[in-house]
Amino acid sequence: MSPADAPAIREMIATDLEALDTLYPRAFPQEDLLALVRALSETAGVFALVATLERTVVGHVAVTPATADALRGIWLLGPLCVAPEVQRQGIGSSLVAAGIERIGRAGAARVVVLGDPAYYARFGFTAERRIMPPYRLPAAWTDAWQSLQIGAGHAGPGAEDARLMLPAPWLDPALWSP
Repeated sequence: MSPADAPAIREMIATDLEALDTLYPRAFPQEDLLALVRALSETAGVFALVATLERTVVGHVAVTPATADALRGIWLLGPLCVAPEVQRQGIGSSLVAAGIERIGRAGAARVVVLGDPAYYARFGFTAERRIMPPYRLPAAWTDAWQSLQIGAGHAGPGAEDARLMLPAPWLDPALWSP
């Protein structure tokens, strides 16, 4: 992708939801993430970014503030979506990097994600064993639960096995199982 073809990354606005209604089913035909995406768009503190090519929304990522027991400054990255016809062109990477950069400026200490370890390793994510997701994950997903330290202040005494606390849209057990 040439610089002229590079996506523009910007904050999501309400009118982008219509494009996401089409984008998510195409990118994830086996999953229904639209209810989550719509609910997150109305949840205080959550922000989302979109990638556009020629004013067309071709990617999206949401970032949700969280806590884990006494730990603060934790954010959950996802869902992340890129239109199938432009995948493997760096759009998802641009969205992830922009999301991490933004929460880093806001003083975030750590970002967690449930996703492909091979993909997220390129950003420095590693398997997370101290902060537990809201629901028990299937054994096959153990390494998919990952985190990245991006600022100071995360770990401290008693941080072992802290449970991630998220807003209501994330508290559907189906989001945490196959």
